[in-house]
Amino acid sequence: MIFGTKTIYFVRHGQSANNAAKVRQGSAGGLSDEGEKQALFTGERLKNNKIEITLSSPYERAQDTAGIINKYLHTQTETTSLLAERRNPSEVIGKDADSEEVTRIMDVIDRSFHDDEYHYSDEENFTELKSRARELLTLLEHRPEKHILCVSHRIFLKMVFALIEQGDSLTSHDFVKLDFYNKVENTAVAVCTYKLLNKWLKKKEWNILAFNDYGRIVE
Repeated sequence: MIFGTKTIYFVRHGQSANNAAKVRQGSAGGLSDEGEKQALFTGERLKNNKIEITLSSPYERAQDTAGIINKYLHTQTETTSLLAERRNPSEVIGKDADSEEVTRIMDVIDRSFHDDEYHYSDEENFTELKSRARELLTLLEHRPEKHILCVSHRIFLKMVFALIEQGDSLTSHDFVKLDFYNKVENTAVAVCTYKLLNKWLKKKEWNILAFNDYGRIVE
């Protein structure tokens, strides 16, 4: 157990080919050319941050991003399903995100986040997503490394950050507001710290130092 300060770097994957085509995604689908450039740029940005381990979502676009970033970091990469994106319902995967059918289904799901337990079909609901975010934070708290990179996805990362800010009292209503007002761009970096000692000092253990910092690629 580490009693000093841990620094966690959270990165959203680079732009995927499906992002560019505006297709609702599942686990499959790699990076676009732009996404590869974004990942290279992020690796350059992070190379001097003493990162000891990379944890990645099992989704192809996240694995690709982690692999490219690690050309600069030279760390071991571990895959964990805890970093996967919120599971979309099967009915929308691979379909045009702007189509009438998909828009209707996703609108129903997004509105239903005011009901913690609602399921349209086989998607991940608010309660399940929050529980997985808590499990991830617990995993990170117990990791032996002091500098960790996590490569994940937009909606799941928003849940992680909301949980850090609000704690276990986070409600679905709170999350809907935070989701609407806060962006997480492709390869955006968030920097968070964890201090175990603060638990005994009755202070906040997790803090967000930087959020949605994605820089610019200059051609």
